[in-house]
Amino acid sequence: MFKIAVAGTGYVGLVAGVCFAEIGHQVTCVDIDENKVNLMKSGISPIYETGLEELMQKNYAAGRLDYTTDYREAYRDADAIFIGVGTPEQPDGSANLSYIATVVRQIAETIEKDCLVVVKSTVPVGTNDKVEQFIQDFLVNDVKVEVASNPEFLAQGSAVKDTLEAARIIIGTESKWAEELLMKIYEPFNLPIVSVNRRSAEMIKYASNDFLALKISYMNDIANLCELVGADIQDVAQGMSFDERIGSKFLNAGIGYGGSCFPKDTKALEYLAKQHGYALRTIKAAIDVNDDQKTMLYKKASKRLITFNGLKVAVLGLTFKPGTDDLREAPSLENVPLLLEQGADIYAYDPVGADNFAKVYPEGKNGRGTITYVDNVEAALDNANVCFIFTEWGEIKAVAPETYKKCMRTPLVFDGRNIYAIEAMKEAGVEYHSIGREAVQRESQKESKNLDIQAS
Repeated sequence: MFKIAVAGTGYVGLVAGVCFAEIGHQVTCVDIDENKVNLMKSGISPIYETGLEELMQKNYAAGRLDYTTDYREAYRDADAIFIGVGTPEQPDGSANLSYIATVVRQIAETIEKDCLVVVKSTVPVGTNDKVEQFIQDFLVNDVKVEVASNPEFLAQGSAVKDTLEAARIIIGTESKWAEELLMKIYEPFNLPIVSVNRRSAEMIKYASNDFLALKISYMNDIANLCELVGADIQDVAQGMSFDERIGSKFLNAGIGYGGSCFPKDTKALEYLAKQHGYALRTIKAAIDVNDDQKTMLYKKASKRLITFNGLKVAVLGLTFKPGTDDLREAPSLENVPLLLEQGADIYAYDPVGADNFAKVYPEGKNGRGTITYVDNVEAALDNANVCFIFTEWGEIKAVAPETYKKCMRTPLVFDGRNIYAIEAMKEAGVEYHSIGREAVQRESQKESKNLDIQAS
């Protein structure tokens, strides 16, 4: 068992700390927010993450897990300090490392024994070299300190499982001592460990995330072409998935990627390449496609309707994906303001994300339009003129096609996640527009089109 301190209690830090305690280490999680620390001590997670609260309560009660604002006490005699603070995107696409710098200086001025500092935060290649030098610059006591890179690969909504049952653990070190210590810390996980140097570990994180972002943007690009040539993107994806070189994951077309990782990491890697005089053309293309894709539904609906002014618009799903209350880079944040500017009366439903969204767009009047938050799908759909689906929550996927026909004034649905089968919406009499597939027109529209053809 090792004594571990974890700096930061966001997705990266808190999940790592709780999982370290779960496999037997003595863990103290550090955060500057006293209210947040008290909340966690009471067994309540500050983030929505499946299974996290149960493990927090279990390990706190067992005495293996604690939370504090006193970083001096936490860092003073720790065997290893894991840094999991944020590295938010700056306007130019680079990573903001100020939180890392603050924690690193606190560590340097506090530790009283030999210690391994492990950076789990996503940082540009070469950052850990600077971190180690920064520690040496401010080191107070005569102790041995080394820095290791240990990027995380968790997905929001399955972060606990992704940590305890990871496909691999990446560690980047510059000495045998650091490598052996980090391997001993991870030994109880009984998972494959890939040991490389620090810069390779930093690059593995960016290369992995950006490859997945590329895959998503590629499928969205193909989906847009499918609509033009009469192919079906879901059939195309199924055919591709049997090729083991391609695989079946991240082939679902939709309205783009979001969250805390892909948007930030693609821009950060593009920025890093520019700093070295190199253009990452594939990454730039992924970013451009994603930016356009997020408002694809709005563009389709704008062609179909004269105006949104005075219309009741149902919005189903606000978070960037199901299983999380995170709104970062969510398509809803791109589309809702466009609808409000047009004077739409929005009725929005999300099982966990509405409170966070209301912090950005409070209930009531917003510009020319209004927004109301409801606690079930039917309330959003009731007498609505048009519906947008932005997130594929289970509660939304469970809505039968007939419900749109029954509840809406005009059964007109724009689905950004391709939840429904084309035939099912045809049978239900719902006008249905999705991504990369044929549009479903209502019978009255088909008859009108046929009359126009006959008249011409």
